[in-house]
Amino acid sequence: MQRKPRNTKQKELLNEEIKKFNYFFTAEEFFRQVNKKKSCLGIATVYRFLNELVNKKELHTYFCDRRILYSRQKNSHCHFICEKTGEIIHFDIENLDFLKYIKNKIPGKINSLQLEIKGICNDCT
Repeated sequence: MQRKPRNTKQKELLNEEIKKFNYFFTAEEFFRQVNKKKSCLGIATVYRFLNELVNKKELHTYFCDRRILYSRQKNSHCHFICEKTGEIIHFDIENLDFLKYIKNKIPGKINSLQLEIKGICNDCT
């Protein structure tokens, strides 16, 4: 039997604080923000809370620089990585029209996108 999640004061605080994040964030950033309000919360509690939201599809995850990023929106997450310096530059794609050329090869519906492009940045050329 699956137990029903309890609505505790800690969860109320976590739910209140997560609404303040409008873009990508790490669990550690969220933990620091929450601990400004209530320092007795542990990082394990934060991870359990974030995983619960991911499982309920209320939070989305992305992989960036060997770390997991979270977002409340299904944003596209794109990187340009300079091959000379290793610098990672985040950028947004407003139009996903280029995907229509490969849509027949994708076995499902696209909800979000994570893209990594490598090259030489303008500062290094």
